[in-house]
Amino acid sequence: MVSSDVWDEATAAVYDDEAAEMFAAEVVNPAVSRLAGLAADGRALEFAIGTGRLAIPLMRSGVSVAGIELSPAMVTQLRQKIGEDELPVVVGDMATSEVPGEFSLVYVAWNSISNLRTQAEQVQCFRNAALHLSAGGHFVVELFVPPLRRLVPGQVAVPFDVSEDHTGFDTFDIVDQACTSHHYTRLSDGSIRYDAGHFRYIWPAECDLMAQLAGLELTERFGDWDGSPFSAESDKHVSVWRKAASS
Repeated sequence: MVSSDVWDEATAAVYDDEAAEMFAAEVVNPAVSRLAGLAADGRALEFAIGTGRLAIPLMRSGVSVAGIELSPAMVTQLRQKIGEDELPVVVGDMATSEVPGEFSLVYVAWNSISNLRTQAEQVQCFRNAALHLSAGGHFVVELFVPPLRRLVPGQVAVPFDVSEDHTGFDTFDIVDQACTSHHYTRLSDGSIRYDAGHFRYIWPAECDLMAQLAGLELTERFGDWDGSPFSAESDKHVSVWRKAASS
């Protein structure tokens, strides 16, 4: 078992509602459009497929999609939307689990690769993507850029949401590149629920080195799925690496 947190039934049951903004058409559609273009006439494999936020619309756009997901509870939620015959999923970790066949596209979205909490596991995730790719296929990662420029000396926490019903902040261990996202959510009865997720952040250049170790070459890097430029001010990146074509 990898070091990732495993989401339980209670968390999975409210995932779609609490992440509703990520299911909005203006978020999903640009991602699906870019992924479909990269998949072309081949198959796509999503690491950390979750409840199918991207996989289901990508499949409905005409791409054959499969997935890997660590949390059985998340797969249970996915199965309420679509059957195994249409969208097969292997329950396991994205660093070592395998899906039969080859794919023209492997992707991991919305920071999910950082759920792997050691560098070795993250390197193995890149290698696992390369293992599944056909020659000339692409691996795509959507990942946040660590907001360490916002830390002043001695500070370890950065808020990312302060609203009436939710307060969230990240704490960082600079030595180990570890991050914990803390969530305080006001429930309907007025009580407060606390949740925490644990991650290892990765710099874009570090991703490129991991890709190189896996035999992948960077072809594109954007600031978002819509193709906006990536710059020093970007808070995320969508990066595309290509597996070399057969000689």
